[in-house]
Parts: sequence; structure tokens; C-alpha cells
Amino acid sequence: MCGIVGYVGNKNAIPLLLNGLKRLEYRGYDSAGLAIANQNSLNVLKRSGKVESLKSLVNDSHLKGTLGIAHTRWATHGKPNDVNSHPHIDKTGKIALVHNGIIENYLEIKQYLKAEGIEFKSETDSEVLVQLISLIYNNSKSLTFEDSIRAALGEIVGAYGIVVVSSDFPEKIITAKMGSPIVIGIGENEYFV
Repeated sequence: MCGIVGYVGNKNAIPLLLNGLKRLEYRGYDSAGLAIANQNSLNVLKRSGKVESLKSLVNDSHLKGTLGIAHTRWATHGKPNDVNSHPHIDKTGKIALVHNGIIENYLEIKQYLKAEGIEFKSETDSEVLVQLISLIYNNSKSLTFEDSIRAALGEIVGAYGIVVVSSDFPEKIITAKMGSPIVIGIGENEYFV
């Protein structure tokens, strides 16, 4: 099983994300990662192994931000390694996605995206979705970021729980689900996934 944690608010997201991942450890996983979106930058740190390995990497980075997503992965597509760990980023380096579930038609979509010139870094079905969102968003003159995510999800066959962030929108965290559970928490000027 995989686990997702997301936060947007006025606190430093890093400790909240790491604490959320620690609470998900009982589920079993092979890697963990997080993405922090700030104005014009998206920082992604991921590591195979336990959350403690990720925590060491995060502490060395001195990364801070008030919006982030995190993930623990149990490999279904691709080996358990740093590259296949979540979050996955798009070709522009501005969009990050974490995903629970399985995209049944990912090979078909991946072939289409390759024909559009997109190069893949991982062996996962999840990277296919972030690249599809990016292609739709960057090629559309009329779709908002949220509408681009909806359009991409309309092409997906399978189950998913996703959380998406973009450095273009450092105040937004977007989540969607089909079959996989997602819980949203609302605090004072802050939101949790």
C-alpha cells in the first residue's frame, strides 16, 4: 500500500509531511519522497528505503516551504529505487504528483506521450499521469491548471488517489480520487490531505 500526505497553510510543511509519513509506516512501503512548491521553484527529494532515510536527506537540504506533498510507495510498476519513488515531476520541472492506485492504460498513454517528444525518467505508471497533465496544460490556451488535471483524469482507466502541486501556483494543492480513498482536513488557514 502507498500513503499520501499533503499540506498547504502558513506553517513549515516539512515537519508536518515527515510526521504524516511516519504515521503511514505501518502500511508497508519501499521508498518515500516529498515535493515543496515555492514561487517559481519546485524541490523534490526522494529516497528508496524508510522515511528515516528521507528525513536525513531533507535535513541536509535545509528545505522550507508552506506547501508540499509527500508519499510512501509500495512498488507496482518499476523497481523500488530512488528514480521510481514519488513524487514524480513533469518535463518542465514545475508540476509534481503523488499517486496511489494503478493506471491500467498507462502503456497506451505513455506511447502517445513519447510520440509527442516526452522522455520518461521512471518506469512507473504515475509519471505518465504527471506528464499527461503537463502536456494538456502547456498546450492548451483555454484550460486552467485544474481543468487540465480533470482532462487528464478523463483519459485514465484505473483507480487513483492523487495530489498535484505546481510552482506556478504555490498556494494551491489539488487532489482527486477514483476508487482510492482521500481524506481532506481543514484547519485555520491550512489544509491537509
